[in-house]
Amino acid sequence: MYPANHYVIRPATPEDERALHQLAELARQRPLSGPALIGEIDDTPAAALSLTEGRITADPFQPTAVLSQLLRMRASALVAYSRTPSLAERIRAAMAPFRARAARAEQDAA
Repeated sequence: MYPANHYVIRPATPEDERALHQLAELARQRPLSGPALIGEIDDTPAAALSLTEGRITADPFQPTAVLSQLLRMRASALVAYSRTPSLAERIRAAMAPFRARAARAEQDAA
C-alpha cells in the first residue's frame, strides 16, 4: 500500500482518452464513457472511474484497491457537493422567516 500523498486523483481530460483506452485494454474491459476521474501512481494512470456509470477500470499489474476506493470516495464527494445549495441560497433560506415577519409587521403598521 502507498501513502495517501502518493496518489493523484484528477478529472480526466480529452488528452487522457488514450490512457483510458489503455487501462481498459489491460483490464480487459470496455473503455469508460463520459466524464471520469483518473487515479495516478507515480504520474502514470493506474485506475479510472466513470462518473456516469460508476464503473472502475484499473491496471491489474498495480496495487489499485486503495486507489479505487479513493476514486469512489472522491466521486461521492463531488455528488454531495453538487447537491449542496450555494452559500447565498442558504442565507436566503435562513433569512426567509425574518423577511416574512418584517413584511407582516409593515402590513400591520400600515
